[in-house]
Amino acid sequence: MSVEKGTNWGERARPPADLIVVDDSAAAIEMIAAKRRANSPLPAVGLRGGDLVRTLGGPTSPDLASAEEALRVTVDLGAVLVDGVLHWFLDHLVARRSWLRGQVLIVANAAFVDNWNVAPRAHPGDGRFDTLETSTMSLGDRWRARSRLKLGTHLPHPAITTRRVEAVQYDFQRPMPIRLDGRSIGGAQNLSLRLEPDAVDIWI
Repeated sequence: MSVEKGTNWGERARPPADLIVVDDSAAAIEMIAAKRRANSPLPAVGLRGGDLVRTLGGPTSPDLASAEEALRVTVDLGAVLVDGVLHWFLDHLVARRSWLRGQVLIVANAAFVDNWNVAPRAHPGDGRFDTLETSTMSLGDRWRARSRLKLGTHLPHPAITTRRVEAVQYDFQRPMPIRLDGRSIGGAQNLSLRLEPDAVDIWI
């Protein structure tokens, strides 16, 4: 069940013996994608760090592999057709050529992009993507927003369009560089995204 306001969104428990521990969401997605393509059940995943862990207030255990107790959270999974090729992500999709000019699109499952609290309302278990998009924002406004990103106080802004959606499509006039969970997958013109709710058990 997706997290709702006022409800607990995780529980502390002993990690399973078959927990697979990786450094960040990008590493986790490699394993998750292989399981999805093989039509196999997704394993429990331990994350040492990254934007999803930061969003969830972790890490909560110094060594997940041997921890007596850690935080388990069931999170949503992003799925995206990138020019017809299926990919997955845990944290976010970022489409941009530059932060300081042109179009910037963020489809967030996690609140953070590195140290920036880009989507402060985003939660990876709430059943929605948080999207942010701008193309008309002036250079001066971008610099001012950049200085506020760490605390998430750049929103609301009249030049930034935000939405909360379960599925969404985007088309670009020419190929746009795409990054999933911080890793570049090249350029694309067509994106079709949908959320898979409550898809993965994450331990932090």
